[in-house]
Amino acid sequence: MSEFNKPLITHMYTADPSVHVFEGKLYIFPSHDLEHEATNDHSGQKYAMKDYHVFSMEDIGAPVIDHGQALHIDDVPWATERMWDSDVGFKDGKYYYYFPAHDKDGIFRIGVAVSDKPCGPYKPEPDFIPGSFSIDTAVFADDDGTQYIYFGGLWGGQLEYWRTGEYIPFDGETGANGPQGDEPALGPRFAILSDDMLSYKTKPQEVLILDENGEPLKASDIERRYFEAAWMHKFNGKYYLSYSTGDTHFICYAESDNPAGPFTYKGKVLEPVVGWTNHHSIVEFKGKWYLFYHDSSLSGGVDHLRCLKYTELEIAPDGTITTVKPYGN
Repeated sequence: MSEFNKPLITHMYTADPSVHVFEGKLYIFPSHDLEHEATNDHSGQKYAMKDYHVFSMEDIGAPVIDHGQALHIDDVPWATERMWDSDVGFKDGKYYYYFPAHDKDGIFRIGVAVSDKPCGPYKPEPDFIPGSFSIDTAVFADDDGTQYIYFGGLWGGQLEYWRTGEYIPFDGETGANGPQGDEPALGPRFAILSDDMLSYKTKPQEVLILDENGEPLKASDIERRYFEAAWMHKFNGKYYLSYSTGDTHFICYAESDNPAGPFTYKGKVLEPVVGWTNHHSIVEFKGKWYLFYHDSSLSGGVDHLRCLKYTELEIAPDGTITTVKPYGN
């Protein structure tokens, strides 16, 4: 289809799309890449984002509406920099924006801001969620009303700093205090959200991803193991966790009978795109499934200046996802 594989938004750089159907429309909640003199290191310093805009589409192929700035880091008392991938949940007529940012000690925390409208503006809570850490939030509302939040990213996302339950950064080579070789890879974390959606009802737990033999994916299995960008969707009663493999640049997916896992690896959703990062969301709209993702094509391949794209996703009755080749090759 002609609207696919084209940048959705061209007047600013956007990435990390979280997409939901609210009020009968597709609402897109991306991060906002800023143009700057980027320094590349493993902390993710080049991804310098300070605010969020909300976008919507009335239908597939319809114009994308920019509803303007919904939240800025200057309005968040505890945050200092790096408003990375975020997501929005809904409950009882209110919308809840979950976002990561560095606190005043340079530690990634997760905050929440509230609005009566999906487009915002959003008013942030004065402090981050107690017990929160790392990046890349994804909110999933199950059929019974339970609200889950998934999160976690390696390297610049600091997930491996929390292996003991306390924040312990490392000096030296990237990943040095994370799992190595045949050790089980780290999975994302999840928590059940409180009834008021402003805190965690449960302590964050790791989501286990298994191979075809029922064994945890290994740290060395870099084409399948979790790196960042968790997303959850439900199809025919099964739960599907999709995620980025980071340095191998795939979006993969795994299946479970339980939103807490364990999940069994099933395959790839999306092959590598132009740029270093690969990040996505999967959403059903009017009886069809769509994959939203980003690449760096709008900027000519500049890693930290990305743009949103989308395509229809083929999902078989048994939940098998046909791998998307983003450039038709």
